Amino acid sequence: MTGEKVHLTKEKETLLITVYGKALESRLPQSLLKDHFADEAVRRIDYDFSRLKVDDNLGVGLAIRAKTLDDWVLAFLTENPKAIVLHLGCGLDTRIFRIDPPSGVDWFDVDYPEVIELRRKLYPPRDHYRLIASSVTEPGWLDEVPGDRPAMVVAEGLTPYLAADEGPRLFSRLVAHLSGGELVFDAYSRLGLKIIRLNPSFRATGAEVHWSIEDPHELEQKVPGLQLVEDLSAYRPEHAARMSWVARLFIRLWSYIPPLRKIGRLLRYRF
Repeated sequence: MTGEKVHLTKEKETLLITVYGKALESRLPQSLLKDHFADEAVRRIDYDFSRLKVDDNLGVGLAIRAKTLDDWVLAFLTENPKAIVLHLGCGLDTRIFRIDPPSGVDWFDVDYPEVIELRRKLYPPRDHYRLIASSVTEPGWLDEVPGDRPAMVVAEGLTPYLAADEGPRLFSRLVAHLSGGELVFDAYSRLGLKIIRLNPSFRATGAEVHWSIEDPHELEQKVPGLQLVEDLSAYRPEHAARMSWVARLFIRLWSYIPPLRKIGRLLRYRF
């Protein structure tokens, strides 16, 4: 089988870090994600993943983040089996296949046109599943999404790449368009963005990060209608058992130091 060539740069190329990390984690014994679709996609992509310097520690960290967001989505769909799911900046994430939502759910994956084109080549179509080829910051694409049903909005690995004014503006459009639901995403403090910039995998892509969130309650002021309901550290000792001893040590130390505990967090809002 001929591999699918990719020509992605900067923030678009970072999606390869994410899918490759999840594929690596899925090959480990007692995988958290068991993301076989990601593993198969990586095997089909014609790209030198070694240049991204992704190791098992990063793969496990990405899997922990994804599993937390998956659990929030599953909980929401259990309560709202006729909901819509709006996956912003979906990249090559296979959340729809991991969750396998019921037939009453309509799922929308949104990303740049070249990313959506690659998804179409790598992943099978599904009923009640639509791909929207657009930058998430362009306002027009939201017209394709129904606004009269409960909505779960997921933005994994997206917010740091948005400009500081773009993020609240995007979330405000979502809250205004949708009748209600939840918004879940990962966010980083200013210190967190500095650490991301030092990461060898990230540096290999030449991408840039911009938007930091120091206090999640600030977003409630910038986006009227949002209510913070859960704030978790992205780096929790109980989830790090399969990482190297050095990584486990750092995570345990960070859990006792508030500025470090807040460098990366997983946030859940209701609107």
